[in-house]
Amino acid sequence: MLSEERDFAECRPLLFTIAYEILGSAADAEDVVQDSYLRWHAVRQEHIEHPRAYLVRTVTRQALNHLRAARRRREDYVGPWLPEPVRTEPDVSEDADLAESVSMAMLLVLETLSPDERAVFVLREVFGYSHREVADLVGKTETAARQIAHRAREHVRARRRRFDHDPRTADEIVGRFLRAANTGDVTALMSLMAPGVVHISDGGGRITAARRPVRGREQVARFVAGVARTTGLGARVEFASYNALPAVLCRSGDQLDSVVVFEIADTLIHGMYAVRNPEKLGAVIVPRHLTRRKDWTWKP
Repeated sequence: MLSEERDFAECRPLLFTIAYEILGSAADAEDVVQDSYLRWHAVRQEHIEHPRAYLVRTVTRQALNHLRAARRRREDYVGPWLPEPVRTEPDVSEDADLAESVSMAMLLVLETLSPDERAVFVLREVFGYSHREVADLVGKTETAARQIAHRAREHVRARRRRFDHDPRTADEIVGRFLRAANTGDVTALMSLMAPGVVHISDGGGRITAARRPVRGREQVARFVAGVARTTGLGARVEFASYNALPAVLCRSGDQLDSVVVFEIADTLIHGMYAVRNPEKLGAVIVPRHLTRRKDWTWKP
């Protein structure tokens, strides 16, 4: 029993990270990990030749099942759908590949893949499993896994955007942005944004939010100034790191109103993602330990 608990505890950060990248939802990822633990606990351990490989396979297949069901629900989603933001520790940014893979921009690109393509891409390109291992995890032949991986890689390559921000200056830029928003200074806001900046709001039909992405420096600046004028954006904010990117938590009284994640490159804001759907804010203050580390051989 101690060995079982130790194996699961050591794998848990990796299992959660895999599930989150496949699903884009921390709540669903937690459900998958917990369900996988119950399945793991119910199986006679002597029947499991390679425990950690078994755990990764179970989480992957459960996440795929969840994703297929979630895709049908998201077809009826009101307004833009954004991934559920996760509060990340500073060390996530030290792994550039992991940081990119959980960024809002990348997770939105992954949303355009089929469930099988998304799982294969995540396992192969992010976590570095071999085609043989990926095939085993998703229940495909190795040939099929290779074909899916190639198709997914080309799709992502054509759509991915890369952002490198300096954490030392990110808070300063976000602070200047909030001050300009609260004073209604559209010119100052525009000076902080890239020409192709995009602002996406996710209210899920449960709270006021823009029903379409707002694009362009002037349009976004005027939109943000208008929101600040009517809601007092930034009256109570907390700086944090979400999805390995600079972010702020905005509160109205004691209520968390939104998490706004910023994509910054070359000292300019390229993207803003405002998650306001209350269903996605329930556990966002809890830090998540994300990792790609696999400190064991796949099948000894």
